[in-house]
Amino acid sequence: MGTGWILGAGSRWAGALLVTLTVLRTHLAHCTEPPEHFLFQAKGECLYTNGTGRVRYLQRYIWDRQQIVHFDSELGVHVADTELGRPSAEHWNKDPAILAQQRGEVDRFCRHNYGVFEPFTIDRSVQPKVKVSPTTSGSGPHSHLLVCSVTGFYPSGIEIKWLKNGQEQTAGVVSTELLQNGDWTFQILVMLEMSPRRGDVYTCQVEHISLRGPLSVNWEAQSDAARSKMLTGVGGFVLGLIFLVPGLLIYLKNKKGRPIPQPAGLLS
Repeated sequence: MGTGWILGAGSRWAGALLVTLTVLRTHLAHCTEPPEHFLFQAKGECLYTNGTGRVRYLQRYIWDRQQIVHFDSELGVHVADTELGRPSAEHWNKDPAILAQQRGEVDRFCRHNYGVFEPFTIDRSVQPKVKVSPTTSGSGPHSHLLVCSVTGFYPSGIEIKWLKNGQEQTAGVVSTELLQNGDWTFQILVMLEMSPRRGDVYTCQVEHISLRGPLSVNWEAQSDAARSKMLTGVGGFVLGLIFLVPGLLIYLKNKKGRPIPQPAGLLS
């Protein structure tokens, strides 16, 4: 029990599954002979608050997927969760050596592993990538959705806001669940239902521990007049190409068929 490693920890509560044991044909203290096939597990768990400012150690004992007894460092004793675990809890609580071993795991196991793995897990941070894209919503004739895609960030704690012309928007905001990628990073989508008007500026604002300040990505509503001007310009360019290409072909054809003029001295 004095060795192991943590999977994650931080300023909030963080749990770590440390040990899983499979035991066949054995029995707990004072228990009757078990059935032929069963599963017995012992799981150690370290919970951290404000780094190592407050550490809680839990040792759980599970019989066929049901927790029957556990040790809690904040209580300092074993606690029976079922009648099956009561004889073991009473037996272990009467043994000073077992209690001393369990009570010492807060420092020997939890705080030790926190220091060992802190450079690899606790201080790691990856900046999010933010992209804003519009899409049409079917809820109304003039309704649209703005999708803020926030991907590739670590740790998972993140705050995402939608702003319209600098004012935070709360109505019409929908978020997906936080999804974990296979590379220890996370992603999430936050959508805003909107009815854009000329000159409106929408902003997806992201705050994350990896950033020095809020990261903002803007999307500006394009007016009907601007779209008309753009379409007119594109149409004029296409029409120009239509007339230019045949004229250029005719010019090149005539130039190719015209006789080459000879110097005047060669005609005499």
